[in-house]
Amino acid sequence: MSQPRNRWIVQVILVLAVLAFVGVSVIPLFGAFNNTPFSSQNTANTRGSLTDSDQKSKLEDQVRGYELVLQREPENQTALKGLLEARLQLLSQKEKSEVKPADIQVVIEPLEKLAKLNPEQSEYAVLLAQAKQQIGDREGAAQAYRSVLDTKPGDLKALQGMVALLLSQQRPEAAIGLLQETLTNAAQLNINQPGSIDTVAVQVLLGSVHASQKRYAQAASAYDQAIKKDPKDFRPVVAKAMLLKQQGKNAEAKPLFDSAVALAPAQYKDEINKAATAPLTPNPAASSTPSSESKPK
Repeated sequence: MSQPRNRWIVQVILVLAVLAFVGVSVIPLFGAFNNTPFSSQNTANTRGSLTDSDQKSKLEDQVRGYELVLQREPENQTALKGLLEARLQLLSQKEKSEVKPADIQVVIEPLEKLAKLNPEQSEYAVLLAQAKQQIGDREGAAQAYRSVLDTKPGDLKALQGMVALLLSQQRPEAAIGLLQETLTNAAQLNINQPGSIDTVAVQVLLGSVHASQKRYAQAASAYDQAIKKDPKDFRPVVAKAMLLKQQGKNAEAKPLFDSAVALAPAQYKDEINKAATAPLTPNPAASSTPSSESKPK
Protein backbone atom coordinates (compact mmCIF):
# COMPACT_ATOMS: atom_id res chain seq x y z
CA MET A 1 0.00 0.00 0.00
CA SER A 2 1.43 3.38 -0.99
CA GLN A 3 2.26 5.94 1.67
CA PRO A 4 -0.22 8.61 0.39
CA ARG A 5 -3.03 6.03 0.33
CA ASN A 6 -2.12 4.78 3.80
CA ARG A 7 -2.02 8.34 5.15
CA TRP A 8 -5.52 8.98 3.76
CA ILE A 9 -6.81 5.76 5.32
CA VAL A 10 -5.42 6.65 8.72
CA GLN A 11 -6.93 10.13 8.55
CA VAL A 12 -10.28 8.68 7.52
CA ILE A 13 -10.23 6.25 10.43
CA LEU A 14 -9.17 8.85 12.98
CA VAL A 15 -11.99 11.10 11.77
CA LEU A 16 -14.70 8.52 11.21
CA ALA A 17 -14.03 6.52 14.34
CA VAL A 18 -15.15 9.54 16.35
CA LEU A 19 -18.18 10.46 14.26
CA ALA A 20 -20.43 9.61 17.17
CA PHE A 21 -19.20 12.65 19.03
CA VAL A 22 -17.72 15.02 16.47
CA GLY A 23 -20.44 14.76 13.83
CA VAL A 24 -20.47 13.78 10.20
CA SER A 25 -18.85 15.78 7.46
CA VAL A 26 -17.01 15.25 4.24
CA ILE A 27 -13.32 16.05 4.11
CA PRO A 28 -13.28 19.86 3.86
CA LEU A 29 -12.72 21.18 0.37
CA PHE A 30 -9.76 23.28 1.40
CA GLY A 31 -8.14 20.47 3.35
CA ALA A 32 -8.64 18.04 0.49
CA PHE A 33 -6.80 20.49 -1.77
CA ASN A 34 -3.58 19.38 -0.09
CA ASN A 35 -4.13 15.88 -1.46
CA THR A 36 -4.80 16.87 -5.07
CA PRO A 37 -2.49 15.18 -7.58
CA PHE A 38 -0.60 18.23 -8.78
CA SER A 39 2.43 20.12 -7.66
CA SER A 40 2.27 22.60 -4.79
CA GLN A 41 5.30 24.48 -6.09
CA ASN A 42 3.18 27.47 -7.09
CA THR A 43 1.66 27.49 -3.63
CA ALA A 44 5.04 27.76 -1.98
CA ASN A 45 6.21 30.42 -4.39
CA THR A 46 3.02 32.44 -3.98
CA ARG A 47 3.01 32.45 -0.21
CA GLY A 48 6.60 33.40 0.54
CA SER A 49 6.68 36.57 2.57
CA LEU A 50 3.90 38.35 0.68
CA THR A 51 1.25 40.26 2.59
CA ASP A 52 -2.30 38.95 2.35
CA SER A 53 -3.18 41.78 -0.02
CA ASP A 54 -0.17 41.17 -2.25
CA GLN A 55 -0.78 37.44 -2.24
CA LYS A 56 -4.41 37.95 -3.22
CA SER A 57 -3.40 40.28 -6.04
CA LYS A 58 -0.82 37.80 -7.32
CA LEU A 59 -3.33 34.95 -7.21
CA GLU A 60 -5.91 37.03 -9.07
CA ASP A 61 -3.28 37.75 -11.76
CA GLN A 62 -2.59 34.03 -12.01
CA VAL A 63 -6.31 33.29 -12.40
CA ARG A 64 -6.59 35.80 -15.26
CA GLY A 65 -3.53 34.36 -16.93
CA TYR A 66 -4.79 30.79 -16.77
CA GLU A 67 -8.21 31.89 -18.01
CA LEU A 68 -6.60 33.48 -21.08
CA VAL A 69 -4.72 30.26 -21.82
CA LEU A 70 -7.91 28.23 -21.46
CA GLN A 71 -9.76 30.48 -23.88
CA ARG A 72 -7.31 29.26 -26.53
CA GLU A 73 -6.78 25.74 -25.20
CA PRO A 74 -9.84 24.63 -23.18
CA GLU A 75 -8.28 21.26 -22.25
CA ASN A 76 -4.81 22.49 -21.32
CA GLN A 77 -4.31 20.52 -18.11
CA THR A 78 -1.45 22.62 -16.83
CA ALA A 79 -3.66 25.70 -17.04
CA LEU A 80 -6.65 23.87 -15.57
CA LYS A 81 -4.60 22.68 -12.60
CA GLY A 82 -3.06 26.10 -12.10
CA LEU A 83 -6.48 27.77 -12.28
CA LEU A 84 -7.92 25.33 -9.76
CA GLU A 85 -4.98 25.77 -7.41
CA ALA A 86 -5.12 29.57 -7.56
CA ARG A 87 -8.88 29.70 -7.04
CA LEU A 88 -8.68 27.31 -4.10
CA GLN A 89 -5.95 29.44 -2.54
CA LEU A 90 -8.12 32.51 -2.95
CA LEU A 91 -10.96 30.66 -1.23
CA SER A 92 -8.68 29.59 1.58
CA GLN A 93 -7.93 33.24 2.37
CA LYS A 94 -11.55 33.81 3.33
CA GLU A 95 -13.08 33.07 6.68
CA LYS A 96 -15.39 30.07 6.53
CA SER A 97 -18.40 32.28 7.29
CA GLU A 98 -17.52 34.50 4.32
CA VAL A 99 -17.46 31.69 1.74
CA LYS A 100 -20.61 31.69 -0.38
CA PRO A 101 -21.85 29.11 -2.92
CA ALA A 102 -20.82 31.44 -5.75
CA ASP A 103 -17.24 31.39 -4.41
CA ILE A 104 -17.15 27.61 -4.55
CA GLN A 105 -18.92 27.50 -7.93
CA VAL A 106 -15.80 28.87 -9.65
CA VAL A 107 -13.77 25.72 -8.85
CA ILE A 108 -16.41 23.36 -10.22
CA GLU A 109 -15.79 23.94 -13.94
CA PRO A 110 -12.03 23.17 -13.83
CA LEU A 111 -12.71 20.22 -11.55
CA GLU A 112 -15.30 18.82 -13.96
CA LYS A 113 -12.82 19.06 -16.83
CA LEU A 114 -9.95 17.56 -14.84
CA ALA A 115 -12.14 14.71 -13.59
CA LYS A 116 -13.21 13.96 -17.16
CA LEU A 117 -9.66 14.16 -18.53
CA ASN A 118 -8.20 12.08 -15.67
CA PRO A 119 -10.73 9.36 -14.81
CA GLU A 120 -7.97 7.26 -13.27
CA GLN A 121 -7.23 9.98 -10.68
CA SER A 122 -10.20 9.82 -8.33
CA GLU A 123 -9.04 12.85 -6.32
CA TYR A 124 -10.54 15.19 -8.89
CA ALA A 125 -13.95 13.51 -8.85
CA VAL A 126 -13.95 13.45 -5.04
CA LEU A 127 -13.08 17.15 -4.87
CA LEU A 128 -15.80 17.83 -7.43
CA ALA A 129 -18.32 15.94 -5.30
CA GLN A 130 -17.30 17.88 -2.21
CA ALA A 131 -17.60 21.20 -4.02
CA LYS A 132 -21.05 20.30 -5.34
CA GLN A 133 -22.18 19.20 -1.91
CA GLN A 134 -21.04 22.47 -0.39
CA ILE A 135 -23.19 24.47 -2.85
CA GLY A 136 -26.18 22.25 -2.10
CA ASP A 137 -26.05 20.10 -5.24
CA ARG A 138 -26.39 16.77 -3.46
CA GLU A 139 -27.46 14.85 -6.56
CA GLY A 140 -24.46 16.19 -8.46
CA ALA A 141 -22.23 15.19 -5.56
CA ALA A 142 -23.70 11.69 -5.51
CA GLN A 143 -23.16 11.33 -9.26
CA ALA A 144 -19.52 12.34 -8.90
CA TYR A 145 -18.94 9.80 -6.13
CA ARG A 146 -20.72 7.10 -8.13
CA SER A 147 -18.57 7.85 -11.15
CA VAL A 148 -15.59 6.75 -9.07
CA LEU A 149 -17.25 3.83 -7.31
CA ASP A 150 -18.61 2.37 -10.56
CA THR A 151 -15.05 1.72 -11.72
CA LYS A 152 -13.25 1.62 -8.35
CA PRO A 153 -15.73 0.23 -5.79
CA GLY A 154 -13.03 0.15 -3.14
CA ASP A 155 -11.91 3.76 -3.48
CA LEU A 156 -11.85 4.88 0.15
CA LYS A 157 -12.04 8.59 -0.60
CA ALA A 158 -15.19 8.15 -2.64
CA LEU A 159 -16.67 5.67 -0.17
CA GLN A 160 -16.09 7.99 2.77
CA GLY A 161 -17.52 10.93 0.88
CA MET A 162 -20.58 9.01 -0.29
CA VAL A 163 -21.23 7.68 3.20
CA ALA A 164 -21.02 11.20 4.66
CA LEU A 165 -23.35 12.48 1.94
CA LEU A 166 -25.93 9.76 2.67
CA LEU A 167 -25.77 10.48 6.38
CA SER A 168 -26.25 14.20 5.77
CA GLN A 169 -29.43 13.21 3.92
CA GLN A 170 -30.65 11.19 6.92
CA ARG A 171 -30.10 7.95 5.00
CA PRO A 172 -27.93 5.82 7.29
CA GLU A 173 -29.43 2.55 6.03
CA ALA A 174 -28.27 3.42 2.53
CA ALA A 175 -24.76 4.08 3.88
CA ILE A 176 -24.78 0.72 5.65
CA GLY A 177 -26.00 -0.98 2.50
CA LEU A 178 -23.29 0.57 0.37
CA LEU A 179 -20.54 -0.60 2.71
CA GLN A 180 -22.00 -4.07 3.15
CA GLU A 181 -22.30 -4.47 -0.61
CA THR A 182 -18.68 -3.39 -0.97
CA LEU A 183 -17.59 -6.02 1.56
CA THR A 184 -19.75 -8.70 -0.07
CA ASN A 185 -18.12 -8.07 -3.44
CA ALA A 186 -14.61 -7.62 -2.06
CA ALA A 187 -13.52 -11.26 -2.17
CA GLN A 188 -14.21 -11.71 -5.88
CA LEU A 189 -12.94 -8.26 -6.81
CA ASN A 190 -9.70 -8.85 -4.91
CA ILE A 191 -9.25 -12.12 -6.80
CA ASN A 192 -9.74 -10.34 -10.11
CA GLN A 193 -7.57 -7.41 -9.07
CA PRO A 194 -5.57 -8.10 -5.88
CA GLY A 195 -5.68 -5.26 -3.36
CA SER A 196 -8.44 -3.34 -5.11
CA ILE A 197 -10.55 -3.24 -1.92
CA ASP A 198 -9.03 -2.70 1.51
CA THR A 199 -11.55 -4.78 3.44
CA VAL A 200 -10.17 -3.86 6.84
CA ALA A 201 -10.60 -0.15 6.12
CA VAL A 202 -14.12 -0.67 4.77
CA GLN A 203 -15.02 -2.76 7.81
CA VAL A 204 -13.76 0.01 10.08
CA LEU A 205 -15.78 2.56 8.13
CA LEU A 206 -18.86 0.36 8.60
CA GLY A 207 -18.21 0.21 12.33
CA SER A 208 -17.84 3.96 12.46
CA VAL A 209 -21.21 4.38 10.76
CA HIS A 210 -22.79 2.27 13.49
CA ALA A 211 -20.89 4.24 16.13
CA SER A 212 -22.21 7.55 14.82
CA GLN A 213 -25.72 6.20 15.43
CA LYS A 214 -24.68 5.03 18.91
CA ARG A 215 -25.10 1.40 17.91
CA TYR A 216 -22.11 0.50 19.97
CA ALA A 217 -22.54 -3.29 19.92
CA GLN A 218 -22.71 -3.37 16.12
CA ALA A 219 -19.75 -1.01 15.87
CA ALA A 220 -17.66 -3.14 18.21
CA SER A 221 -18.58 -6.25 16.23
CA ALA A 222 -17.44 -4.63 12.99
CA TYR A 223 -14.15 -3.56 14.55
CA ASP A 224 -13.62 -7.02 16.06
CA GLN A 225 -14.15 -8.62 12.64
CA ALA A 226 -11.54 -6.30 11.17
CA ILE A 227 -9.09 -7.08 13.99
CA LYS A 228 -9.66 -10.79 13.47
CA LYS A 229 -9.03 -10.44 9.75
CA ASP A 230 -5.65 -8.79 10.34
CA PRO A 231 -4.45 -8.77 13.97
CA LYS A 232 -1.38 -6.75 13.00
CA ASP A 233 -3.36 -3.90 11.47
CA PHE A 234 -3.49 -0.99 13.90
CA ARG A 235 -6.45 0.79 12.27
CA PRO A 236 -9.34 -1.24 13.70
CA VAL A 237 -7.58 -1.27 17.06
CA VAL A 238 -7.57 2.55 17.07
CA ALA A 239 -11.21 2.61 16.03
CA LYS A 240 -12.31 0.26 18.79
CA ALA A 241 -10.28 2.19 21.36
CA MET A 242 -12.03 5.40 20.36
CA LEU A 243 -15.40 3.68 20.50
CA LEU A 244 -14.71 2.63 24.10
CA LYS A 245 -13.48 6.12 24.92
CA GLN A 246 -16.74 7.58 23.60
CA GLN A 247 -18.64 5.33 25.99
CA GLY A 248 -16.54 6.50 28.90
CA LYS A 249 -14.71 3.17 29.15
CA ASN A 250 -11.28 4.73 29.38
CA ALA A 251 -9.75 1.87 31.33
CA GLU A 252 -10.71 -0.56 28.56
CA ALA A 253 -9.67 1.86 25.83
CA LYS A 254 -6.15 2.51 27.15
CA PRO A 255 -4.62 -0.91 26.41
CA LEU A 256 -6.09 -0.76 22.92
CA PHE A 257 -4.55 2.65 22.32
CA ASP A 258 -1.25 1.28 23.63
CA SER A 259 -1.55 -1.73 21.33
CA ALA A 260 -2.35 0.50 18.35
CA VAL A 261 0.72 2.64 19.03
CA ALA A 262 2.86 -0.50 19.22
CA LEU A 263 1.45 -1.83 15.93
CA ALA A 264 1.46 1.43 13.99
CA PRO A 265 4.31 2.68 11.80
CA ALA A 266 6.30 5.49 13.40
CA GLN A 267 4.64 8.23 11.37
CA TYR A 268 1.23 7.48 12.88
CA LYS A 269 2.14 7.05 16.54
CA ASP A 270 1.79 10.73 17.44
CA GLU A 271 -1.65 10.92 15.81
CA ILE A 272 -2.85 7.95 17.82
CA ASN A 273 -1.46 9.34 21.06
CA LYS A 274 -3.26 12.63 20.40
CA ALA A 275 -6.50 10.77 19.73
CA ALA A 276 -6.08 8.90 23.00
CA THR A 277 -5.65 12.04 25.10
CA ALA A 278 -7.91 14.52 23.28
CA PRO A 279 -11.05 15.52 25.22
CA LEU A 280 -14.38 14.48 23.76
CA THR A 281 -16.14 17.24 21.84
CA PRO A 282 -19.93 17.38 22.18
CA ASN A 283 -21.71 17.07 18.84
CA PRO A 284 -24.65 19.50 18.64
CA ALA A 285 -25.89 17.84 15.45
CA ALA A 286 -25.98 14.43 17.09
CA SER A 287 -28.37 15.59 19.77
CA SER A 288 -30.90 16.58 17.13
CA THR A 289 -30.71 13.39 15.06
CA PRO A 290 -33.19 10.52 15.36
CA SER A 291 -32.61 7.79 17.91
CA SER A 292 -29.50 5.66 17.61
CA GLU A 293 -31.46 2.53 16.88
CA SER A 294 -33.34 4.11 13.99
CA LYS A 295 -30.32 5.37 12.03
CA PRO A 296 -27.21 3.33 11.53
CA LYS A 297 -24.30 5.23 10.21
